[in-house]
Amino acid sequence: MRLPPSARAVLALGALALGACSRGSTREVVVYTSVDQVFSEPVLRAFESESGTRVRAVFDTEERKSTGVLNRLIAEASHPRADVFWSGDPVRPFLLIKRSLVEPYLSPQAQGLPTGLRASDGSWTGMAARARVLLVNRKLVPAGETPRSIRDLADPRWKGKGAIANPLFGTTTMHVAALFVRWGEPSARAFLDSLKANGIRIASSNGEVKRLVVAGEVAFGLTDTDDANEAAREGADVEVVFPDAEELGTLVMPTAVVLMANRPHPEAGKRLVDYLLSPEAERRMAEAAAHMPLRTGVATPLGVKRVSDIRAMEVDYARVAEEMERIQPWLRQWAGL
Repeated sequence: MRLPPSARAVLALGALALGACSRGSTREVVVYTSVDQVFSEPVLRAFESESGTRVRAVFDTEERKSTGVLNRLIAEASHPRADVFWSGDPVRPFLLIKRSLVEPYLSPQAQGLPTGLRASDGSWTGMAARARVLLVNRKLVPAGETPRSIRDLADPRWKGKGAIANPLFGTTTMHVAALFVRWGEPSARAFLDSLKANGIRIASSNGEVKRLVVAGEVAFGLTDTDDANEAAREGADVEVVFPDAEELGTLVMPTAVVLMANRPHPEAGKRLVDYLLSPEAERRMAEAAAHMPLRTGVATPLGVKRVSDIRAMEVDYARVAEEMERIQPWLRQWAGL
């Protein structure tokens, strides 16, 4: 049956209205995240349960940690699909900021977080943090000889007995870039070359570094606190060392929450950001993932340190982001790719 023009016009307007409601719907929100799915998903489901808003999450793979969803966000710049980016580190958001893909948002929940770990304009806000640590197999490392510095990875006494994750991905990339900023390019390059000369084992991920140490395939390795804490919880005979307490300091990496520009669900995106920056989300990350709370009022689980308990490396995250992009060609060459 052919509808009269007036009826077709009404139906057309209804379809447009439905499309507009769908785009601005408060019943759905899309988040891309490089935070491990085993830890991030329960937090997102808690928001879903409390808010009644369906969460559609896109997670990174372990081997391509932090680069997969980041590249996807950049590729989708002309037609954004994500409302929020929850980054496993505070550096990769700068790659989005420089491309004008972020909408600054000063969440009311950010007021309880340290000003040094968030942008003053709200373009990114840090919460629950990890640190880069040495995971040591006590059975393979004699008492009193425990490595205390990342430089020990290049010490000939540990030749062929250390491991790091592939520096092209994840937090290892950020760590290397931070060393380039702190030490300067010649010294940082020399350090990485000395690792290779010392027979360093290049693992596919920080989780694989943990496995190698626990299995006794290497004596110690450089990984993140969440992976190290998981090894300890599993009963492995390991020691967790926060390295370079005498000089350089330990690299601290808050996770970072970013509100995407031109997102499909404007208000729902803001609500998810508010929840991720809440004390409740920090508590969940501390208990489940051994992340260090940035708020003083969030209880610290047994075995989880606060940032104030360690000597933290002085880091300009924006400079590290720039350096991370700049050194990629050299890192690919170093890794043999």
